[in-house]
Amino acid sequence: MKMTDADAAFLRAFEDCSLPFAEWKHRAHLKVAYLYLCQYPFERALERVRENIRRYNAATNTPESLERGYHETMTVAWLLLVNFTLREYGPAASADEFIEAQEQLLNRKALRFFYSHERLINWQAKTEFVEPDLTPLPISSKS
Repeated sequence: MKMTDADAAFLRAFEDCSLPFAEWKHRAHLKVAYLYLCQYPFERALERVRENIRRYNAATNTPESLERGYHETMTVAWLLLVNFTLREYGPAASADEFIEAQEQLLNRKALRFFYSHERLINWQAKTEFVEPDLTPLPISSKS
């Protein structure tokens, strides 16, 4: 998939930490996940997401606490959901078009369908991936 100029500029701003912090919301996380998944296999996309979120958080002085900062389980779970959606429905002309067509991803609280609060909001889940306790995350049979 060829990346649009706007997507390339967005990803560049995220990677060089010039993306305004006010724009680093749920939708931006989804765009990053989508753009990396369109370029790399899942494991490499995950490495890129991990590395660049941590760098961005450090550059923006985001504090590390249970409720803030990098969260491994949330990162992996959301990447799995975006990957599932991408595999099932295919890419779009841009990251924004993909997200608009798959607006179920915009529900920031969607992980509550898979994880209890206790399972997701704890130090273990923040530092290492934990499997859901309510229902498994979807996995696409399409490659």
